[in-house]
Amino acid sequence: FNGSSIEVKVELTLLDKEKDTDVMSPNGKASPFSDCRPNGALGHCSDEDSAPPRLYQPRDYVEASVCHVKDLENGQMREVDLGSGRALLIKEHGEFSAIAHKCPHYGAPLVKGVLSKGHVRCPWHGACFNIATGDIEDFPGLDSLPTFQVTFVDLQSQKRSKAMARCSAVINSSTGFSHILIVGSGPAGLVCAETLRQEGFTDRIVMCTMDKHPPYDRPKLSKSLESTAEQLRLRSIDFLQDHDIELLTEKEVRLKTLVTRAVTFQDGSRMEYRKLFIATGSKPKPMNYKGQDVKNVFHLRTPEDANCVARLANNRNAVIVGTSFVGMEVAAALTDKAHSVSIIGIEAIPFQKALGEKVGRAIMKLFETNRVKFYMLNEVSEMLGHHGQLKEVLLKSGKVLRADVCVIGTGSRPATGFLKGSGVHMDSKGFVPVNKTMQTNVEGVFAGGDIVTFPFLGRSNKKVNIPHWQMAHVHGRVAALGMMGRPTEIKTVPYFWSAMFGKSIRYAGYGEGFDDVVIQGDLDELKFVAFYTRYVLVSQSWSSGPKGLQVIVFALAITCVTGGPTFESGV
Repeated sequence: FNGSSIEVKVELTLLDKEKDTDVMSPNGKASPFSDCRPNGALGHCSDEDSAPPRLYQPRDYVEASVCHVKDLENGQMREVDLGSGRALLIKEHGEFSAIAHKCPHYGAPLVKGVLSKGHVRCPWHGACFNIATGDIEDFPGLDSLPTFQVTFVDLQSQKRSKAMARCSAVINSSTGFSHILIVGSGPAGLVCAETLRQEGFTDRIVMCTMDKHPPYDRPKLSKSLESTAEQLRLRSIDFLQDHDIELLTEKEVRLKTLVTRAVTFQDGSRMEYRKLFIATGSKPKPMNYKGQDVKNVFHLRTPEDANCVARLANNRNAVIVGTSFVGMEVAAALTDKAHSVSIIGIEAIPFQKALGEKVGRAIMKLFETNRVKFYMLNEVSEMLGHHGQLKEVLLKSGKVLRADVCVIGTGSRPATGFLKGSGVHMDSKGFVPVNKTMQTNVEGVFAGGDIVTFPFLGRSNKKVNIPHWQMAHVHGRVAALGMMGRPTEIKTVPYFWSAMFGKSIRYAGYGEGFDDVVIQGDLDELKFVAFYTRYVLVSQSWSSGPKGLQVIVFALAITCVTGGPTFESGV
């Protein structure tokens, strides 16, 4: 850079078709989808569209002088004003780049993230982006970032879709064969389908789900109970059709054997496949109590469930069974709606096993200051109703709680019952073991998400189950690459997050059991970092010096709790 300023050019005025983020051309290249017209349900290109699509022509844009070349030090990031929006200007190794300033996942300011080796990592949930291409390279999230070295970028959009291939032939959607069949439309299944297209896969992809909605952001259900399926959706039907990803909703798989490379659905229909990806997620653990037929008792599974809970709890009494993150998030979300909120837990302290006693007590205190009552070391004996509607919850201690609505959040188990007798190996808990490429013991059958145990590099490739939203994204991508004969390994740090009463809880690592919790910061103010450690006794010897047993302290995981943006702000 020889000039005295750096100009960032962003196009502001685009044709209506060009404003569609689903067809926008990344990095100024011709969009592979822009001139394709629908041909049946899949939206394939017709013969008339076989000519190379035209490049977009430059229209109105802004040339903004945002800083002097010497204003930024190496390794520095700065948000810059472009008049009609902002961009993130980055200087690393003497080179400048500019990308969108917000993470496309929940809108976190990337300027507060971490810049390292050509990548910027989101400060909220850990998504990682390549600063040269804008590509998302670690999850959560589906979209990449616009890069502002180019002209053809809509400044108002803080996300873009990576370029994808399309199906190379027109296929009748009623055909009972798919090259790739994906069972489950959660993050693992959706990322698998998108990765296949992004990496150039041009054969048929079918994704089936028991849900009646297109893929949606399930973690938001417990934080924003009144959100609709449309508000929570991750991808629209139009997006999936434009990229030749067929979605079959309300389809339950009945799988007897994988020898024939075919699945049968509950409605009697059948589909053959060449390769199969199973990502059916979790389902609630059953809970034994009397009064199973009483209404207004929910397992939070769908947007409709969440909406009903919010409506029924308005100025009434809500009871939450279980101190899981889902249960606690629902309780926090209901405190400004319900007349009373009560939580029943079998442990003495919420999150004691996951976060430790000290952190659990601090979070419990936060809830108590917000009118939530705890009934710990207790279980439900009976749901008591009047004319079939819930009115009271009887505890095994004899305590009776008034209740107009109840949410059960006592944990989950893998939704793999349909795999019994199929030939796919499962462990005693119903989890499916997979190898480094996410393939099961059956050739051509892959699995990912909550249902699997997989070799985790952070535990010397011991097979573990990590049911995090972020990890499911990673599984989907690794499985897709494995299907295409381009095997890669999982190289990411497990990460999950929660938000309660304006406090953000962020957890990084895999802390399956710990010996000690080291706290830095103020627990009372809920502004702290907790390090979960384990003591390992190892035998060490040196060529010179002491020999014998040494105690090594390993940091397994980190929890960070801060005051900050509430869910409405994006967390």
